[in-house]
Amino acid sequence: MEKQSNSLVVRLVGSLVGYMRRFLFRFLSVGPIPCHVAFILDGNRRYARKWKMDDRMGYKVGFLALMRLMRCCHELGVKYITVYVFSIENFKRRPEEVQNVMELMLEKIEGLIKEEGILNQYGVRMEFVGNLKLLAEPVRIAAEKAMRLTAHHKSLVLVVAVAYTSTDEITHAAQECCQDKAAHGNQQQLVEVADVERHMYMAVAPDPDILLRTSGETRLSNFLLWQTSNSLLYSPAVLWPEVGLHHLVWAVLNFQRVQSYLHKRRNCLYLSTQ
Repeated sequence: MEKQSNSLVVRLVGSLVGYMRRFLFRFLSVGPIPCHVAFILDGNRRYARKWKMDDRMGYKVGFLALMRLMRCCHELGVKYITVYVFSIENFKRRPEEVQNVMELMLEKIEGLIKEEGILNQYGVRMEFVGNLKLLAEPVRIAAEKAMRLTAHHKSLVLVVAVAYTSTDEITHAAQECCQDKAAHGNQQQLVEVADVERHMYMAVAPDPDILLRTSGETRLSNFLLWQTSNSLLYSPAVLWPEVGLHHLVWAVLNFQRVQSYLHKRRNCLYLSTQ
C-alpha cells in the first residue's frame, strides 16, 4: 500500500511539473523563440570530483542533463541544438581519459539510435560535425550510422561538435574552397565569404541565437568563433550536470530582450558580405 501511495505521489508531482513547464513555455512563446541554441558542456569532471565519483560517472550525469534540455528545447520550439562534446585539444589529455570518453560516446550514440529512443520519440535528426577521422573507428562508424538512420527526421536537429575546433573548421573550409575552385578551373577567382560558409562543418545549421556555457566561464574555447559574432552569450555559474530548465528560460528571456538588436546586426552583416 505504501509503495502504491508513493507511486501516486510521484505521478501527481510529475503531472504538475509538466503542466507548469507547458504553461511557462506558452508564456515564453508570446515573444520570439530562438531557432538555434548552442551549449558548451563545461564542468562534467569537476562535478564528478565535487560528488566524489569517477570522471566517467560525471559524464553520464552530464548526458542526462543534455537529454533534459533537449526535451525542453523541443517543447519550446527550438529547431537546432548544438553541443560541444569533444575538442581536438582534448585529445591531448591522458590516453585513458580519452579512451573512457570514446567508449562512453559510443555507448550513448548506440543507445540514442535504438528504435524506442528519444530521437524517434521527438523526431530528432543527428549531425556530427568536426574532423571525424580523428575519432576512434567504432565511434565514427556509430556516428555515421546515427546520421543515416535519423536523416528523415525534421522536428529538431541535434548537432554534435566532436573532434572540433573553429580554427580547424575555418582552415578546412578555406582548403575546400580552393580545391573546389581549382577543380572547376577557377584558380584566379577570389574566395568569397559565402564560399567559406558553404564549406563549413556548421553549414548544417543557421548561426546560433544563444550560446550557453556552464561553470561561469566566458571563454569560447575555439567553439563557433565564426558563427557567434551576433549571438547572445550566457554563462551560468553551475556545472553542466547541474544545468536546468530555469537556466534555459533565463537565456531565452534575455534573448527576447535583445533579439531585435541582434536581428538588425545580422542583417547588416549579411548585406556587407553581398
